Amino acid sequence: MTVTPSRAEGEGTTARTGKGHGEAEIEAAIEVEAEAEAEAEVQLPGARAASAEGTPIGVAPPTRGFLARATLVTAVLSIAGALLGLGRDQALAHLFGAGTETDAFLVAWTVPEVAATLLIEDGMAFVLVPAFSLAVARRARGAGGTGGTRRSGGTGGDPVRALVAATLPRLSLVLMAVSALLMAGAPYLVAGLAPGLPDPGLAVDCTRLTATCVLSFGLAGYCSAALRAHRRFLAPAAIYVAYNTGVITAMFVLGGRWGVRSAAVGVALGGCLMVAAQIPALARQLLGGRRPATTTEVTPAQPEEAPGTQGPAVKQSVKQTVKQSVKQSVTHSVDLALITPVLLFALCRQSQVLIERYLASNLPSGAISHLNYAQKVAQIPMTLSLMLCTVTFPVLAQALAEGDTERARNRVERDVAVASCMVLLGAAAVFACAPQIIQLLFQRGAFTDQDTAATATVMRVYSVGLLGHTLVGALVRTYFSAGRPTWYPLAAMTAGIVATSWIGAGTVGTWGVRGIAAANAIGITVTAALLLSGMDERRSVPIRTRRVVHELSRPLRAAVCAAVTGALCASRFDSPELALLAGGVTVTVIYVLLLRLLGVRFGGAPATTRTTLPIAFRTALRSVTRRLPHDRSR
Repeated sequence: MTVTPSRAEGEGTTARTGKGHGEAEIEAAIEVEAEAEAEAEVQLPGARAASAEGTPIGVAPPTRGFLARATLVTAVLSIAGALLGLGRDQALAHLFGAGTETDAFLVAWTVPEVAATLLIEDGMAFVLVPAFSLAVARRARGAGGTGGTRRSGGTGGDPVRALVAATLPRLSLVLMAVSALLMAGAPYLVAGLAPGLPDPGLAVDCTRLTATCVLSFGLAGYCSAALRAHRRFLAPAAIYVAYNTGVITAMFVLGGRWGVRSAAVGVALGGCLMVAAQIPALARQLLGGRRPATTTEVTPAQPEEAPGTQGPAVKQSVKQTVKQSVKQSVTHSVDLALITPVLLFALCRQSQVLIERYLASNLPSGAISHLNYAQKVAQIPMTLSLMLCTVTFPVLAQALAEGDTERARNRVERDVAVASCMVLLGAAAVFACAPQIIQLLFQRGAFTDQDTAATATVMRVYSVGLLGHTLVGALVRTYFSAGRPTWYPLAAMTAGIVATSWIGAGTVGTWGVRGIAAANAIGITVTAALLLSGMDERRSVPIRTRRVVHELSRPLRAAVCAAVTGALCASRFDSPELALLAGGVTVTVIYVLLLRLLGVRFGGAPATTRTTLPIAFRTALRSVTRRLPHDRSR
C-alpha cells in the first residue's frame, strides 16, 4: 500500500500511548536521541542539515536501480499471488463445486476479505508506514552521531524498537479480543450476513476458523508496514503467495476428511504463513547488528570549542527542543481526521460484497458461489490495469506535495486514459468469451456444466461495471493525497452502495444473480461518475472533466463493438480452446483497429498496441525510478 507524503503530514508514530512500560521506553529513546541531536548541533552546526524538501542527509535517497528492482519484485510476486488465488478458486470449485457447502464457506470468507482490506491493504498501512518511516529516519540520523541511538544495546536506545515495544503488545491484545468476539458471535454474524442460508451451522463453524485471521492479518500488516519503512519489499510482496499456498494445501490434504471446513482451516493456516514469511526479515531489521541499507554514516571531525562558547546552555536548549519534537513525533503521528475517511471508504466499498451475499442467500443453493467465481475472474483485467496507477502513484504524490497542479493533472488524465483502455480491452474479452473461460478454468470435478452457464452469465454482467471499478481505483487516490481531510469519496461510495442495495433488492426476485451483478455494476458506475465530477481544486486535482469523459467514450465504443464481434466469432466453435482463441484474437484486433480509427490519444500520442501496453508501463517505470530533483543535485 502506498502512502503519499502529503497524506503523512504531521505524522510521527502509530499510537497515542498511555502511561506504562511502552511510554517509559519511548522516553528513554527520546533522552538518548535528544542528547545525540544536541551534541551534534553544538559541535557541528549544520553538519546534518536537511534538504529543502526536509530530507535528512543521514538517510540515503533511494536510487533508480533500487526503485526499479523493488517495482519489479512487487509486480512479479503480486502476479504470482493473483495466479495462486485463481488456483485456490479452481481448487474450491473442483473439490466442492458450487452448492450449499461452498456457499457456507464463502459467507465465512467475508471475514478475511474485510480483514485484508482494513488490516493489510489500507488501514494498517496508512497508520503504520509513516510511523515506522519516521522511526527509521531518526535511527539513521543517530547512527552517525556522537551519542548515536545504535550504540545503545537496549530497546530504549532504538526508536524503531521503542515503537514496536509501545504498539505491538497493545495491538495484539486488541486483535485477539476482536478474534475472540467474532468466534463467540459467529451465529449472529452468519444470521446477519446470510439469513436465508440452508446450512447456517456449517457457516458458523467456518466463520470461527476464519476469525483467527483477524489476529494473523493484523500482525502481517504490522510486519509489512515495518519492512516497507525499512525499504524491504520482498517479504511483504510474498504474503499472498504464502496465504494462497496454505489455503490450497489445506483443501487438498484435509478436504476428503473435513469437507469445505478444510478451506477455512486453510485460511487460518495461510494467515499464519503470512506472518511467518516476514518474521525473519523483520527480526534482522530489529535485532540485527547492521544498520538498514538506507542509512549513511556522517562522522565529522571534532572541532575545537571556541573560548567563551556557552556550550552547556546551548546544548541544554537544543536538547529540550529536540526532546519536545521527538515527543510530538512519537505520540502525535496519527491524524484521525485524515485517516478516518480512508478507513470508512474502504469499509464502505467492501460492503458491496456483503450486500451481494445477503441478497443471494435467499436464492437457490449455489448462487453465492456463482457470484464469487464470476467476480474473481472478471476483476482480473481491473487488477492488471490498476497496477499502472500503483506504479505512477509516487509521481502524483510528489507533484501534489510540491504544489505542481498542472503536472498532477496531466498525470491523472493520462493514467485514467491508459488504465481505462486496458480494462475495456479485458472487459470486452471477458464478455465475448465468458462461457469458454469458465469452462476451461472450473468445469471439472464437482463443478457442472450448469454451474458454468450460470457463472458465465453473471460474469458477463459484471464486465459492464469493470470500467467503473477501475475509475474508482484510479481517482480515489487523488482525493486522499491532497493532504487535508475529505469526506467526498465516502459520500460518493455511499451513494453507489445505496444504488446497489435498492437495485439489487428490486431485481433479485426477477433476475436472480444477474440482478445482483447488475446492481453491483450500476452502483460502482454511479460512484465513479460522482468521483469524476468532483475532481476540482477544492477537493482533489482539477482535471478537465469534459475532455476526459469525451476521450473515454471512444475506447468504450470500441470495446462494445469488439465484445459483440468476439462473442459471435467464439460461438461458432464447439471446442472451448478454439472458441477462446478465436474470440480473444477477434476482440483484440477489432479493439486496436477501432482505437486507431477513432484517434484515441494518451497524452498527445496516437493509440497503438505499443502505446497502450508496453510503452505505458515503460513510461510509468521511468517516471517512478527517476531521481527526485534534490537528489540529482547531490
